Amino acid sequence: MTANTSQVACQHCHRVVRIPSDRLADGPQCPACHTTLFDGHPVELTDATFARHVAEGDLPVVVDFWAPWCGPCRMMAPVFEEAARRREPAARFAKLNTEE
Repeated sequence: MTANTSQVACQHCHRVVRIPSDRLADGPQCPACHTTLFDGHPVELTDATFARHVAEGDLPVVVDFWAPWCGPCRMMAPVFEEAARRREPAARFAKLNTEE
């Protein structure tokens, strides 16, 4: 019998890897770049990496679309960071700079 698996995009190299679902909280590492898949911080996304995390990964993704000039965005950043720390690996938290 095979275990249920989840596809997760690495936050560093953005390669999509398959991890047993019951091992997501055990600090899994990316087999390509050997970094941890979850470090409690939002992933910095670009146009090129957005689809990989959102469309190819199995985890729910909460994305903060922000801009450096936006005061409310800057005020929200620490709260979003805390949410990532508390909720990973149940969900992936990501940030996308709309100015880039």
